[in-house]
Amino acid sequence: MGFFDFMTEDIAIDLGTANTLIIHNDKVVIDSPSIVARDRVSGKIIAVGKEANMMQGKTHENIKTIRPLKDGVIADFDASEKMLTMFIKSIPALKKKLFQPALRMVICIPSGITEVEMRAVKESAERVNGKEVYLIHEPMAAAIGIGIDIMQPKGNMIVDIGGGTTEIAVIALGGIVCDKSVKIAGDVFTNDIVYYMRTQHNLFVGESTAEKIKITIGAALEDLESAPEDMSVQGRDLLTGKPKQVDVSYREIAKALDKSIQRIEDAVMETLSQTPPELAADIYNTGIYLAGGGSMLRGLDKRISQKTDLPVYIAEDPLRAVVRGTGMTLKNIPKYRSILIK
Repeated sequence: MGFFDFMTEDIAIDLGTANTLIIHNDKVVIDSPSIVARDRVSGKIIAVGKEANMMQGKTHENIKTIRPLKDGVIADFDASEKMLTMFIKSIPALKKKLFQPALRMVICIPSGITEVEMRAVKESAERVNGKEVYLIHEPMAAAIGIGIDIMQPKGNMIVDIGGGTTEIAVIALGGIVCDKSVKIAGDVFTNDIVYYMRTQHNLFVGESTAEKIKITIGAALEDLESAPEDMSVQGRDLLTGKPKQVDVSYREIAKALDKSIQRIEDAVMETLSQTPPELAADIYNTGIYLAGGGSMLRGLDKRISQKTDLPVYIAEDPLRAVVRGTGMTLKNIPKYRSILIK
C-alpha cells in the first residue's frame, strides 16, 4: 500500500440537500450551496455553488438552475456528479497536485435511505475518483460532531434538521437504536414562507427571498425574549402586478411555520415513545441535541423542550456538526469501522 498511501487523499463529504461541505486535512475547504447552473444549449455546467445560487430565480430560458439533491437523496445523478467533481477540483490543496490523487472518502447519508439511493451516492463518489468510499448515517455523524462518545452504553438523542430531511435518532453503543426520518426541514420552511406571503400579503416572493426571511427573522415561537427587528420584504404584488414592499415580523413567520414544526415535534415524540426504557432513562438525564441549519430557528430549542419536558441543546456551529463528525471518523477508520457502511 505504501506508494499508494502517498497518492491517496482523505476527504469527508456532507452531501446535503441545501449545502455541500467538504473537509480535507481537518479543515472545511468547501462550504457551498448544493446547486448547479446548466446551459440548456450546450448542456455544460456554467456555475456551481455560491455562484449558481445567485442565479436562482433570475435565469432566462438558456440557463437552468438545478438542485441535484432532493429530500437528502440524489435526484439528478449527472448534475450531482458534476457538482461533486467541480467542488473536489476546487479544493486548494488538491489543485497543486500534478495529477488527480485517488480519494479515500466518507460521505454521510440520511438514515431513511433505500439501497438504490445509497448506491447512487456510492457510484457518484467512485466516478469522482473515490477509491475507498465509506458511508455513514447522518445522525451518527452529527453525534460524533457534537462531541458525544457514541461507543458508550449510554443513550443520546439527536435531531438533525437539514434542508431536505429531519433525522431523529437515539444512539447507543455505536449504533442507531431507533430512528425516524421525516421530509420536513429547511426547504419546507422556505415554501411555507412563500405560501404565507402569497396568501396573507398578496406578495409573490421567490425562494431566495423566502430563505432570507427565514434566516433573518425566522422563529418557532410567537413570543421570543430577544425578538429580531421587523424585516422589509420586496416582491411582486399579486393584485396590481407591481413590485412592492411589506414589513414582516417574526411573529408572522412563527405562524407560517407552525404546522411544519408541529410535524417535527410529533416525529420527536414518536421516536421517544419507541425508545427502550433504559435508554429513555439516559435521555431524561442527557436531553436532546439539535444539529443542522434548521436548529438555528429562533426559539425552536425552547419549543421542543416545552413539548418533551427535556433539556434541549443546540450544537455549536450546527451547520457543520455533521461534516465535522464525518471528518473525525476519517481520522480513525478502524475505531469507527462498525458504523461505517462499506
